[in-house]
Amino acid sequence: MVKNPIEVRNGWTLPGLAADGPDPKWREQLMVFGQFVGDWTIDARYPQSDGSSRTGHGSLHMRWILEGRAVQDIWTSETGDPPREVPIGTTLRFYDPKIDAWRVVWISPRQDLARTFVARKIRDEIVLEGMTSDGEPEHWIFSEIIPRSFRWRSVESQDGGKSWRLTEEMRIRRAGDPSPATHS
Repeated sequence: MVKNPIEVRNGWTLPGLAADGPDPKWREQLMVFGQFVGDWTIDARYPQSDGSSRTGHGSLHMRWILEGRAVQDIWTSETGDPPREVPIGTTLRFYDPKIDAWRVVWISPRQDLARTFVARKIRDEIVLEGMTSDGEPEHWIFSEIIPRSFRWRSVESQDGGKSWRLTEEMRIRRAGDPSPATHS
């Protein structure tokens, strides 16, 4: 019997996908991303080239999958009036002991995007290193991590990593936490 199956709108579930928790053999390594399993709310900022910013709201839903060897999430955005959640994409993450790092794949059919990254914990941050669709270095960074909130940002380089430009920033807090995502 599958426990905690991921359900979609029509009630359909995918047997064997959901897992109750991390694989005990790799628990410590798996908790790098396992600490984010649960439901989150997002306040996002998207810097524009003219110096202004667009803002948005959404949610993040992250779960253990594949016998606790991987973590999958769904990122959503709120659109419309009244606002409704629209799925933007999904990330699959798994720890690869051969490289002592995480392999990460982001898929967004809505944006016609697929990205691959290698992720490692570097000091107090989790840094995902990959390339933009133009072949330039890109980092996705989880930082300011505390149990009820964290900051996520995307930075890109147009000069081979000499300088970096912020392209997205999100303050993310556990769903049900009434306080804004703040950090000390």
